[in-house]
Amino acid sequence: EVHTPNDGRDPFPVLIGRHKVPKNRYNVESSFPAVVMELSDNEIKEYYTPKDFKLGATVPIYGRKFLIYDCDNFTKAFYYHHFGQTEFNSLDVKEKLRELPKMEIPPYNHFGSLEDSLQSCLSLIPQPPKKDFIKMLENDHKVLRFEAVMDSVRPEDNGRRFILCYRLADDMMTIYEPPVRNSGIIGGKFLERTRVAKPSSAPDQPTFYGPQDFYIGAVVDIFKHRFVIISADEYVLKYMEEHKSQFPEATIQTLRDHLGQARAQKEMIKGGPMKVRRSPGDLDILVKQVRAQLKKIAITDKTRVDEMFLRYNKDRSGFIDAANMRNLCRSLQLPVDDDVIAALIGQCTSDPEGKISLEDFRRFVESS
Repeated sequence: EVHTPNDGRDPFPVLIGRHKVPKNRYNVESSFPAVVMELSDNEIKEYYTPKDFKLGATVPIYGRKFLIYDCDNFTKAFYYHHFGQTEFNSLDVKEKLRELPKMEIPPYNHFGSLEDSLQSCLSLIPQPPKKDFIKMLENDHKVLRFEAVMDSVRPEDNGRRFILCYRLADDMMTIYEPPVRNSGIIGGKFLERTRVAKPSSAPDQPTFYGPQDFYIGAVVDIFKHRFVIISADEYVLKYMEEHKSQFPEATIQTLRDHLGQARAQKEMIKGGPMKVRRSPGDLDILVKQVRAQLKKIAITDKTRVDEMFLRYNKDRSGFIDAANMRNLCRSLQLPVDDDVIAALIGQCTSDPEGKISLEDFRRFVESS
């Protein structure tokens, strides 16, 4: 028997061993004892010979019918020389393959993610969905952070601020809500890490949010909650500028304008010079308060005064200047206005360049 792959039959090497095959094994006279199974030449009347085989003939052998449909060239030559047969028309015995039914994927039942549900339809033992390891390695620990507010018809939810984090390694999003005192809302994690599909996409073929969908003013619909992006950190702008081919130029420009204004406003508030109208005597009061604060530090720990001086005397020249004094006051949460710093330096030293030595700094701090 000629076996084919996946034919469903056990691969026995031989179906019938080599021997003389009787034409009708059961055509035996009744005088033959029925208790004997083996037949001898005396009981068999006729055996199969080459003249009994021809193409297209059906030969019964031991109760089974065999159709002869083809033969090799040696057999054809044998029948031509001994029987004068010249026509050898082979028969087509190939079975027509049945059209197998196509596997139809059932509709998404909204349990778990779409990839996980699809794996249960592809194999009996579901396997985890394949991951893009190249993308994960290239974007490991790269997170784009945006600030967003909730756009809701409910007055208690409208205006709530959130931090939206987008992971570039696996396109998953996480949303946090910073706690706000006396707001009546408990802050914390608003959305676990998951991929979010766009509301306009089909459930069977979802289109997930990508980094191109986030920009200043973009409206993101996440599980029937609308968020409006109002800001982003500087890493987002840096990433977009490094991958300009993936983002529209208008999106990058909006981030540049927004972050530039925020940076300028931040510098104006925290580090820039403030133009304040002072009343007579306000400057003296501020200088006295700064000296009182420094004197309090000297009383509790005299060595700290020297440590503060040496910390800002990085070049070891023995002097500090106005910029060092401003940084020192900023670290102690003291006023850093230009007029206050100038008044402090004027009381510390008489040097025209404004350089303060360690002795002058000690005298200024310890004097009453």
